[in-house]
Amino acid sequence: MFLSTVGLLMSFNLALLDVNEKNKIELDKQASFLVWKMKQAKGGPEEITKQLTSLASEEEQEWFQQSVDKYKRVMGVM
Repeated sequence: MFLSTVGLLMSFNLALLDVNEKNKIELDKQASFLVWKMKQAKGGPEEITKQLTSLASEEEQEWFQQSVDKYKRVMGVM
């Protein structure tokens, strides 16, 4: 079964993305990590707030907050 599905997988060269898309991926990774730290009791919501306030644009802040909300929901963190 596994071998038959390998051919269906697609690969993406992230280096070919534009700067805006790369930034969105980075913000999503940061959100995931901070929520994971909260779940593991290794960090608190103040870290998310600190990261959120350090972002330059309103668009970045919105994207980051959406990612945080997504990962809280997925990881079961309130």
